[in-house]
Amino acid sequence: MSFFRVMKAEVVRSFIIMRRYWFRTLTGMVIGYGMLMVLIAGFIYSKGGAGDKISQFDNPAAATNFVLGFIIGMFAFGVVGMFTQGLQSMATTGVLEQLCMSPHGLAVNFMAQTMVGAVSTIISSGILVYAVTWSVGGMLHWDMFPILVLLTLTFFNLVGFGFMVGGLVLVFKQVGQIAIIVRMVLFALAVFAREEILNQPWPLRLFLHMLPITDATISIKYVLSGGQMVEKITASGETIQEFSSVFTHPSFYWLIASCIVWTVVGLTVFRILEDYSRSKGTLGSY
Repeated sequence: MSFFRVMKAEVVRSFIIMRRYWFRTLTGMVIGYGMLMVLIAGFIYSKGGAGDKISQFDNPAAATNFVLGFIIGMFAFGVVGMFTQGLQSMATTGVLEQLCMSPHGLAVNFMAQTMVGAVSTIISSGILVYAVTWSVGGMLHWDMFPILVLLTLTFFNLVGFGFMVGGLVLVFKQVGQIAIIVRMVLFALAVFAREEILNQPWPLRLFLHMLPITDATISIKYVLSGGQMVEKITASGETIQEFSSVFTHPSFYWLIASCIVWTVVGLTVFRILEDYSRSKGTLGSY
């Protein structure tokens, strides 16, 4: 129950900030929309006749895939960043010591903050995805239950990974450069993740599966962009589109396995390193 009380307080605080600084929230959405449109024009329609391409957007499927990958990458970038920059900022302002003295514990408080931040990010990102997809003439295939399941698994996957990185921050303090590299790798992988990248030798394929964003991105794109449709060749040689649920997709099961592994490993490492930092008396220092 303590977790839900902390989360309720974080929700109230978050909505107060959004309402009080509504102009910042609105301008952030507008700037994000414009940035995505410029990126699409630059990365996908960079060949000759750029002006015509921008006005026509004659490849909406590619644009939709790019936008989804970019948004998922930004989500991963932000969630992991909450455990690196967030902990460092709390340490420098003295907030971290206050959280450590809370009866709920550092992990519970930080989990509540991260969950509320992730929900607000998902809502704003969803609005941006729909706006950009509509602008380029693309299509999103919305299926509520699979999307909620995939977002939940993706969140806990990233949170587990983030707790592990956060534990390193508590002990080694200044790991900003390494954290940025890790976040950029996750971001790039989300942008370019497709089923084709898994056609690699098994050691590399296993490594890609265990990264906390690969199968999450493939599964979410499979639902939203592909509509859970796959090509099938009939006995007569005709190619047809056939519905195949994401819950039967191999990446979904890899996502579950990765979620379990990273959640257990992340929380365990965080607890161990938190106790170590407490024993050295350096938990709140930076």
